Amino acid sequence: MGFCKVSYKYDRELVITILDNISWAIRQITYRFNKIETPDDFLDDEDGLAILDSICMQLINIGEALKKIDKITDKKLLTTYPEVEWKKVMGMRDIITHHYFDVDAETVYTVCDIHLSNLDEAVSRIIEDIS
Repeated sequence: MGFCKVSYKYDRELVITILDNISWAIRQITYRFNKIETPDDFLDDEDGLAILDSICMQLINIGEALKKIDKITDKKLLTTYPEVEWKKVMGMRDIITHHYFDVDAETVYTVCDIHLSNLDEAVSRIIEDIS
């Protein structure tokens, strides 16, 4: 998807700062996830559980940051990038935060293994487009 011209006013510098924070969180998840080969690796020992916990914390941060962007941009920026299911990313934050003991290691694994790179590409594209 190419550049999406958004014709409303918002604090672009603040949004870029938040997007940069999301990029940092994605890099942290990617680094930590490198040690994980299967969903069971999260649950096999204390090290795996610590990785799961730290990844979940970054997923919470990402979801919270996206909610903030949605608020700042009156829910108009993210919707111009439909290649990411933004509601699901924000919903993941809600699930982890409010139902932590129900977090499924396989779901977190799938998010990291399949969906994180797409999110990273979209965030990079948004930063480039609004800079």
